[in-house]
Amino acid sequence: MIEIEVQNETHQNQARIRFAAVPRIGEGIRLREPDGLWASYDVLDVWYQKAEFGDVWMPYLHIRMTPGEAVGTPDAADPFSDDFAAQAFEASFAKMGGGR
Repeated sequence: MIEIEVQNETHQNQARIRFAAVPRIGEGIRLREPDGLWASYDVLDVWYQKAEFGDVWMPYLHIRMTPGEAVGTPDAADPFSDDFAAQAFEASFAKMGGGR
């Protein structure tokens, strides 16, 4: 695992996250938001800085939320969410009994 310093432009914060490989510029990653929901982010920049110890180079990512993602709001039309599945079930159940 590679520990990478992630600088989040959307929330103006920094975090250290472990990755199996260093993402490239233009790739998308999914991160958990402060409110617990998942969102897509685009990698804007990748650079390496020499660490304070030994001859080690630490990777850094600069990310921004993918256009089209809403900050802090759940996806109402996400077909993979439990809420969406429950709404679809309830809608089909209501139509079965008397054509409401």
